[in-house]
Amino acid sequence: MSTRPAQPPESVCAVVVTYNRLELLERCLEALAGQTRPVEEIVVVDNASTDGTAAAVRAAHPDVVLLALEENVGGAGGFHAGMAQAHAAGHGWLWIMDDDTLPEPGALAALLAGAERAPGPSVPPLLASQVLWKDGSLHPMNRPFVRWREPGTVATGAEHGLVALRSATFVSLAIRREAVDRFGLPLREYFIWGDDFEYTNRLLRDTPGYLVPESRVLHWTDRPHTSITGARERFYYHVRNSLLVLRGSSMDAWERLSYLRYWAGTLKDYLRIHGHSRQAWAIVLRGLRDGCRGSAR
Repeated sequence: MSTRPAQPPESVCAVVVTYNRLELLERCLEALAGQTRPVEEIVVVDNASTDGTAAAVRAAHPDVVLLALEENVGGAGGFHAGMAQAHAAGHGWLWIMDDDTLPEPGALAALLAGAERAPGPSVPPLLASQVLWKDGSLHPMNRPFVRWREPGTVATGAEHGLVALRSATFVSLAIRREAVDRFGLPLREYFIWGDDFEYTNRLLRDTPGYLVPESRVLHWTDRPHTSITGARERFYYHVRNSLLVLRGSSMDAWERLSYLRYWAGTLKDYLRIHGHSRQAWAIVLRGLRDGCRGSAR
């Protein structure tokens, strides 16, 4: 990884991954342009969209750095590419999100303020926004995992108006440059789902990151779905990638056991929701097969 200091330490690069959602991307870029604390740079990673996204970004947003990929490498591959670009440019913070993320005007300023008041001798490796659905309720897809086994850490974070995290999603997540230096980039092999869970678990295994409650974004999905209710055939990636995480090193033994129970429950619920159909079973079994033989980190 490049470590050249091409930007000031607190420079922020927003990384947005998009695929065939030009209208949503435009709204996301508008929200980024309206931040009370402006970003220094925006990188848009276009996952080989077929709706004219690349041409539209070039025409309407000449100041945006566009990475027009030749093939759709999923959210995981998109974040891998975009974060590599932002890191190579020397930015101190990488603020990552999907194209259906709409940050409130003060979202970035609040994240950076959270970094300043965070406890401890060093800047936290990551900071997360509070992710809401259209109606202002918490989005079930983006509820982070708190450090429930460390009540002292949770209490200390609360004293500073922060929530100590064990993991978070990539919907409005600010990642410190030094964390990328140490842990590298998200695993692009995951394609979608679970890449954020694995990556943030890896970053936060020994050091807490924080949710900053006053940093708020809307996750503009059709409905407030979860990996079960909104998955359909994509549930394959939840099955496979969760198994890769369980086989990897980002969690300790107790965390693996806890996540294994959760994951087994999602398989049961998915099959129940889909009536134990042949197609549903085929998706689950294929995910189990590939998760057992895939490379785990």
